[in-house]
Amino acid sequence: MSLQSVEQLSFDFFPRRRVELRISPAPLSSDAGLLPIRQFDERIGLTSQFAAALQDTRDPTFTQHSLPTMVRQRVYGIIADYEDQNDHDTLRSDPVFKLLTGRLPEDSDLASQPTLSRFENAVAIADLWRLRDVLVDQFIQSFESPPTHLTFDMDAFDDPTHGKQQLTMFHGYYDQHQYLPIVITCAENDAVVLIGLRHGTCAASLGVDDDLRFLASRLRAVWPDVQIDVRGDCGFGVPVMYEVCEELQLTYTFGLSMNSRLKNFSKTLLERAVSQYEETGEPQRLFLALQYQADTWPHARPVVIKVEAHDQGINRRAVVTNRHGWQVTPQGVYDGYTERGESENRNKELKCDLHGDRLSDHRFLANFFRLYLHVMALNLLIRLRRAVAQPRKRPVELGLPNPLPAQALDEPDRRRYFNRRRERDPLGEGFASTWRTRLIKVAAEIVTSARRVVVRLSASWPHLDHFRQVSQAVLDLPPAPASG
Repeated sequence: MSLQSVEQLSFDFFPRRRVELRISPAPLSSDAGLLPIRQFDERIGLTSQFAAALQDTRDPTFTQHSLPTMVRQRVYGIIADYEDQNDHDTLRSDPVFKLLTGRLPEDSDLASQPTLSRFENAVAIADLWRLRDVLVDQFIQSFESPPTHLTFDMDAFDDPTHGKQQLTMFHGYYDQHQYLPIVITCAENDAVVLIGLRHGTCAASLGVDDDLRFLASRLRAVWPDVQIDVRGDCGFGVPVMYEVCEELQLTYTFGLSMNSRLKNFSKTLLERAVSQYEETGEPQRLFLALQYQADTWPHARPVVIKVEAHDQGINRRAVVTNRHGWQVTPQGVYDGYTERGESENRNKELKCDLHGDRLSDHRFLANFFRLYLHVMALNLLIRLRRAVAQPRKRPVELGLPNPLPAQALDEPDRRRYFNRRRERDPLGEGFASTWRTRLIKVAAEIVTSARRVVVRLSASWPHLDHFRQVSQAVLDLPPAPASG
């Protein structure tokens, strides 16, 4: 049937001329901004290493879609806001997605939803162990020179489930059936280093002691002198976590739930904060450092208590730590702990922007593998952000009156500094949603010939400069070293 014979649509809302819609025979896509991301992936070898860790048990005689092809379908689909396997029933014929996976637009279609479902459900426990190694290997490869200091933030997030997925359980606090994944990220480069999928009612710290043993041994095998700090909220502030950190000689700062004894210790300090606030009208923030031993602890440990008095009332928080200088600069210890808020942004990005909570397979292992796919999408985007980010300026260079360096800013000024940075460098500091609106979601026409594939973008696209900036930064990178 000729396209010209299809009934045309027209709208009359524009008073000066009729607006007609016509069907174009050209191969078009709405996700051409994925092309520089694919080029970057080729430079650093992220998805190829991921796919190489999987064992392909299929009969080669009947295999149409390779493991790297299906990995890239899912990872790039997640980045572009296609969260589920079902989306690929339409994306399998998209010309850009075909290019991303090594096919020309006129070649056969990519894997369908049933094929991708079989792919995810074929994953075995041994594959997941190898993927854990791949995450750490890629983290190590991301450093051009050996680091002297690394900070790891541990956090769990609720992952609601719907249906009868294996090991999903009802959690009373969240009031839902869910999983409870654990994510360990690095504060120095934002990368996700380890992940775990757990049943929905487990303690936040479940299995994290073994994760730290594995991570410390892997990192010290290549960087023997690296200093490792770990941070976590009150869910990780339990004796088993203190003990494993002390065993591995890790520096730690964990949230500690306030109890009657800690409140009694800080009562006088809180009264002073309230009195000073009433006298000056200025918010007060005071700190107390002490040795504290809970009934279940074999010995006392350093604890820092923060008390606040301001127009919203009073607030008390405590952390337990083994950081040096806790007695001299308790505020520095506590402020260092609050910097873990940036890692919570990574969890938010993983769960919300990249739909890491879309674990809808029945098998637990398949959902664990899905979580790895979402983490790979996040790490690919994080690595690209760092590659294209503009050099960071000092707070005074961004218009803040505070002359201190960024590390020494108090919480309000630090928040303003981050906001100014994101305004100045929307891609280098932006989340996945920003990358979609400013780079990924762009219409393009794809024209193939015997010698080349031409991708035509609109000259009036308002974010064309972002596309050029990212593409040039990626092309300037050296190719990935040959494996083997």
